[in-house]
Amino acid sequence: MGNNFLNLFQGIATLVASDSTIFFTRIGLILLGLLLVYLGKKGVLEPLLMIPMGLGMATINAAILFMPNGEQGNLFVDPLITNPNQLMDVLQLYWLQPIYTFTFSNGLIACFVFMGIGVLLDVGFLLQRPFVSMFLALFGELGTFLTIPIAMALGFTARDAASVAMVGGADGPMVLFTSLSLSKELFVPITVVAYLYLGLTYGGYPYLIRLMVPKRLRAIKMESDIKNQKPITSNQKLAFSVVICVILSLLFPVASPLFFSLFIGVAVRESGLTHIADFISGPLLYGSTFFLGLLLGILCEAHLILNPKILMLLILGIVALLLSGIGGILGGYAMYFISGKKFNPVIGIAAVSCVPTTAKVAQKEVSKANPQSIILQHALGANICGVITTAIIAGIYITLIPILFK
Repeated sequence: MGNNFLNLFQGIATLVASDSTIFFTRIGLILLGLLLVYLGKKGVLEPLLMIPMGLGMATINAAILFMPNGEQGNLFVDPLITNPNQLMDVLQLYWLQPIYTFTFSNGLIACFVFMGIGVLLDVGFLLQRPFVSMFLALFGELGTFLTIPIAMALGFTARDAASVAMVGGADGPMVLFTSLSLSKELFVPITVVAYLYLGLTYGGYPYLIRLMVPKRLRAIKMESDIKNQKPITSNQKLAFSVVICVILSLLFPVASPLFFSLFIGVAVRESGLTHIADFISGPLLYGSTFFLGLLLGILCEAHLILNPKILMLLILGIVALLLSGIGGILGGYAMYFISGKKFNPVIGIAAVSCVPTTAKVAQKEVSKANPQSIILQHALGANICGVITTAIIAGIYITLIPILFK
């Protein structure tokens, strides 16, 4: 009777038949998935991403069954299939396999998201203060640089170290694209860590700002020099986007899909292609983000996640984001002294490129110290430059790491 029950309810049967590690991991991932749905619903984390990701994570770890070959598996997706003949077979078996194979495993879905981000960016904020924005953006990449030697010291390969270091750039599509190129075996947990931790930029960075910047400095009111400058025209923004896209693609062809996706979005915005802009920033961006979250959740199956490196990835992800936040604020302090103590150091943390979250966090913390201080325009310039800088670093890593560390 007991065996018949287990044969009827295979999700329970596979759970009972698992060793204790798999058993508790599956239960833990189910509970984590439910927590992500709750936090998404409450608005603590991004609901568009976390609700499908959380439900996918919980469902995939409940829906494990015995496959025809006797092993345990699921009917959602098999990320390990690479042989073309096998792929044609699994496309008929796993119902999310076509979406995974044709949009996720080749980075296309990351490029769609990046295209949507491009449409939402107003590069005029960057062009108003290009040198200050670039200066801060370099400081805001501290975690992206320093995490590599830390990870390698802990036993990670240079490819894996570079992939997890990209979490410090606080830009999910970039992490996905880089890890797909350099660290295919770990790209699922690295990308999951990246998207889980992006919420920390909203929840954790305010405490970092208060810790590192005293209230009197947070209250500094910026000079309204941007208002006194001539507005940046659409033609100038379009010209900037086209030129920088071509230059970056010449320098780093391997990352040109990222550059093109970002700047075609900006070009569409500045060209007045309203209907296309609405499509990219609406159905394409939201649909891609939804399926990105869904697939990330589905890929969090206990057998794939139970890699001894996962705990270290979790720690390194936090380290990368923490170092980048610290670097951004240090850049803000550098500008504070360079400007003769007229620059608000809080702006520096906006250089961590989680657009527009870190810029909003900076403005919110400044407003608490001085409601009359408006730094959002300065912060958005650093924020947008941070996106571009992170894409450049992704291109550098994807190009150089395989050459330097064969």
